[in-house]
Amino acid sequence: MGTATYDGLPGGIAISHLTVYDWPTTDGLRGGTPHLHLTCTEGYVVTGGSGMVQTLTASGYAETPLAPGALVWFTPGTIHRLVNEGDLKIVVMMQNSGLPEAGDAVLTLPPELLRDPETYAAAVRIPPDGTEAAQAAAARRRRDLAIGGFLKLRAATEAGDPEPLAAFHRAAAALVRPRLDDWEQRWRTGAAAASGATVAQLATLRGGDAGYLAAASVRAEQPAAHGKFGMCGRLDVYATD
Repeated sequence: MGTATYDGLPGGIAISHLTVYDWPTTDGLRGGTPHLHLTCTEGYVVTGGSGMVQTLTASGYAETPLAPGALVWFTPGTIHRLVNEGDLKIVVMMQNSGLPEAGDAVLTLPPELLRDPETYAAAVRIPPDGTEAAQAAAARRRRDLAIGGFLKLRAATEAGDPEPLAAFHRAAAALVRPRLDDWEQRWRTGAAAASGATVAQLATLRGGDAGYLAAASVRAEQPAAHGKFGMCGRLDVYATD
């Protein structure tokens, strides 16, 4: 049983504001970088503009329209690609204290760039101290690599060949294996702690004790960073860890 208080965001989620890239792509669209998460569900609340999210799973390829007010979410293993059809803006909700932005994401790069963590890291790296132009170029380069890989995975899946997607899943799992201990710690201090607090509150209330209510608190945050180059677009993020 955990303590009866938890002062993080509800359920141990994380929130960011996303302005989806409008860079053109090789297939005539505009948008972000296809990728998947291995342990996190991600959700979108569309706040402006229009577009769609393309998704690819073992069940097939799909396109979900995005317009203001839409709420869309998808579970781990869903390859997703945001397409910007006009100033698309989204509030993103990420499970496990924002773990997707802290490593739980693998881009659909060509197989030769997925063979080991070092090769992959070099391919997706955005220089932290580079100029904005250099960071944008790196983000766009990795986006284009991932789109090439995504289109091949989509074509194979639609042709009835499941092996390329299964191979990508295996490569993604191997890439993240060295980071699992860190991810578990983030989960323990986030979502697990939030759930444990609810268990403790229920037990306390059943015992007729409301004392934990005296520890109630209010928190407010402004974005800790604006315009970060993320996988799908420019991000305003909160330091809620």
